[in-house]
Amino acid sequence: MKIATWNINGVRARIDNLVAWLNESRPDIVCLQEIKSQDEAFPRAEIEALGYHVETHGQKGFNGVAILSKLRFDEVTPRLAGDDADDHSRFIEGVFSVRDGKGRKTALRVVSLYLPNGNPVGTEKFAYKLGWMQRLERWATDRLTLEEPLVMAGDYNVIPEPIDARYPENWTGDALFQPETRQAFRRLSALGLTDAIRAVTDEPLYTFWDYQAGAWQKNNGIRIDHLMLSPEAADRLTGASVEKHVRAWEKPSDHVPAVVELALLPAA
Repeated sequence: MKIATWNINGVRARIDNLVAWLNESRPDIVCLQEIKSQDEAFPRAEIEALGYHVETHGQKGFNGVAILSKLRFDEVTPRLAGDDADDHSRFIEGVFSVRDGKGRKTALRVVSLYLPNGNPVGTEKFAYKLGWMQRLERWATDRLTLEEPLVMAGDYNVIPEPIDARYPENWTGDALFQPETRQAFRRLSALGLTDAIRAVTDEPLYTFWDYQAGAWQKNNGIRIDHLMLSPEAADRLTGASVEKHVRAWEKPSDHVPAVVELALLPAA
């Protein structure tokens, strides 16, 4: 089973790229971020025509997340608990019925998340980012007790380690690379979650290249899009990669898809 995450940076502006990529890559489940679309305006017809079920948690003009799935949804939860005053559309959770390699039926839980950027450091935006990460940690702690395959996929807006930036020295003042941000990410890992990309390679890989200053042409990138796996998902990991070539397409997002492959099958 192939599960992907992609910050699409405006789904209506990039629907042609999304459809082309879905036809090329053929993922089973896709987590989208920054759809920048209200639910009723999401271009679901083009995606449903390819055999996907669509669930969205949208917001006008910015933020917004979605899950596209070849599997039917058993459950959908469209927000991260812990702050009733938070009206940002940054989290959606889907549950699916699957079978493992021995034919046993289990629940697969997939999250599409768009973690706050947090800049400038020292403002309420950075405090909101750290608070959101604390809420995510509490949510993950609870879900891990279910002992199910869980994939937490999305734009974390976190550069975990220096290897995850072409020029880490350029990011020392940025919220994405602050010690507090990286520590919060490490706390997630310490819960027992596995960074799928780093589980298969130690090579420098990036998922984001800014539109400015020729960043793509110079390969001046950072890795901020992650697929974090519960132990039950990590045990079934068969591959993970970054589909970098999509950044060279016409009218690209500044992010590219990252994917994980798990030894799971749709439940009959």
